[in-house]
Amino acid sequence: MTEPSTLVISTADLLDRLAAAADTLSTKAAGLSDADVRAATELPGWTRGHVLAHLCGVANGFARQVEYAKRGERIQMYDGGQAGRNQAIEMAAGHTAAEHSADLEAALGRVLSLYGSLDAAGWQLPISYRDGVAYDGALALWRELVIHLADLGVGRGPETWSQEFCRYLLSFLADRVPANTRLKLLPLGLAPLSLGNGEHSVSISGMITDIAAWLAGRTPTMGTLRAEAAADAVDLPTLLPWPSPAPH
Repeated sequence: MTEPSTLVISTADLLDRLAAAADTLSTKAAGLSDADVRAATELPGWTRGHVLAHLCGVANGFARQVEYAKRGERIQMYDGGQAGRNQAIEMAAGHTAAEHSADLEAALGRVLSLYGSLDAAGWQLPISYRDGVAYDGALALWRELVIHLADLGVGRGPETWSQEFCRYLLSFLADRVPANTRLKLLPLGLAPLSLGNGEHSVSISGMITDIAAWLAGRTPTMGTLRAEAAADAVDLPTLLPWPSPAPH
């Protein structure tokens, strides 16, 4: 049983993944009405408007990272830090559907253009986000676009996530496994995987999309995940928080 490997994907392929995710998101956002935007999501306290405002902020935030990196500088992800991020989301959440669509279109166009302008050296420029490089930021943007598209509840839930994306999530979210736990993941039709190295072993079986959704704190959509310990059915383990960005 092996651990999920870190995703290795070429910058050209990553740009393709980003463009596809952005196109789907823009199309779905453009089809929302004002009433749709005000509707609640499964994220506590957030409407679709909050999710769209967050996505706009994320896209502009990573664009900002690249802009400064190209000048040899690093800057925090959001103007005003986490407090600024939260305030911007609350201020924009109540916008009309048309305003959200236009803002998102502009933000996605900005960040995709900037990533598309990078040469091989540019992809390795340092950014403040998680003390990484531009390539890491692009991976994170892909993750944000795909997961939050699912949060919008517009027919692109976790069941549509590719196996490649799911494996990436399993690797990225391995830090959510409690210190005393080792998860034996048994995705249907695929080779088993392992997360964590604790003494308490729990086997979890189900579709890989459902396992990835659960690890990401989302509702599995393809079936019921089954957890077992010492051959007995048990509750799914309580996961640790999402990996936190480096404080900048």
